[in-house]
Amino acid sequence: MNAALTEAERARILAKAALFAPPDATLPDGRRDLVGLSREELTAELAGIGEKPFRAKQLWHWIYHQGVTDFARMSSIARPLQQNLAERFAIGRPEAALVQTSADATRKFLFRFRDGQEAETVYIPDPVEDRGAVCISSQVGCTLSCRFCHTGTQTLVRNLGVAEIVGQFMAARDAYGEWPSPKGETPRLLSTIVLMGMGEPLYNYENVARAMTIIMDNEGIALSRRRITLSTSGVVPMMDRAGAELGVNLAVSLHAVTDELRNELVPLNRKYPIAELIAACRRYPGASNARRITFEYVMLRGVNDSEAEARALVRLIAGIPAKVNLIPFNPWPGSRFEPSTRTALDRFAAVVMDAGFAAPVRTPRGRDILAACGQLRTQSGAASPRPH
Repeated sequence: MNAALTEAERARILAKAALFAPPDATLPDGRRDLVGLSREELTAELAGIGEKPFRAKQLWHWIYHQGVTDFARMSSIARPLQQNLAERFAIGRPEAALVQTSADATRKFLFRFRDGQEAETVYIPDPVEDRGAVCISSQVGCTLSCRFCHTGTQTLVRNLGVAEIVGQFMAARDAYGEWPSPKGETPRLLSTIVLMGMGEPLYNYENVARAMTIIMDNEGIALSRRRITLSTSGVVPMMDRAGAELGVNLAVSLHAVTDELRNELVPLNRKYPIAELIAACRRYPGASNARRITFEYVMLRGVNDSEAEARALVRLIAGIPAKVNLIPFNPWPGSRFEPSTRTALDRFAAVVMDAGFAAPVRTPRGRDILAACGQLRTQSGAASPRPH
């Protein structure tokens, strides 16, 4: 894909994203939600009420480092200004409409946003270490229709806004008492973010990028880019931009080694075939043995799990600093696929590891509450989906 074509395709993707834009951040009572504003936007809002730029730094600290949602608790701000701020602004969180905890301690949040739409967020604790990952959604529904994914059966309703993306992580921190933000490189329970929830992050790039910039800010939540992984099904034109501007870890939902099969499993492949996808992976900045690209591969019995396909996979990714996550298929109501047998998993993994790539078999987490990989889905917008 040449540079001119890539730029035109990027423009098309961003224009389409605007059709599924989130609602305005203004509350019904006219107040403006400060969560999701950049530093510059926050400074401008305060300048609009006659406050100097240092106030924005104070608020940033209280909102993103301390996790405070009540202006009255901001002890470095005088009471008259606290009251003025409370009249004009809010510090919001999505509503946890439903919280489910799995037998393995995985916790799934159904977050409801101000317009009534919903998305799911999952906290996945590490079974060995006292930490875990927050799996964040970027859209209500999804437009990709991957055949093995439950989310893909839900029509795309809209993109999530910056505040809604940041708010998922902040609300999860509320639930686990993770404020103030941990200092240094040893975060607490909520140690990493994976953009692997509902939706395709690169089809909502602007909002995702702004949200991750806020989360990575050293004076706030301060999560290192090394602790953030963005997963894409292969929106090739946006991969270069994400690498250049965000530099977070990259995970690619591959799931097949031929265009014929991937066209069926991941229909996006018809637009951006495997050769273009792998070329974009080779260009991804910062990829190294220390920061390997992760190839996600859902193991489907009799579909993509043969030893011949494992050998084709290692030829495909040869020379890329990478690891391969082998994901046992997680069944969901109405799915036509079955998980690979343990024997097939082990044989596939052995081929990949013999070629020098790590090939961990992911342990399914949260299956009993439909919180595992590929199982997320809500009823949001089911009655009247937006066209796509």
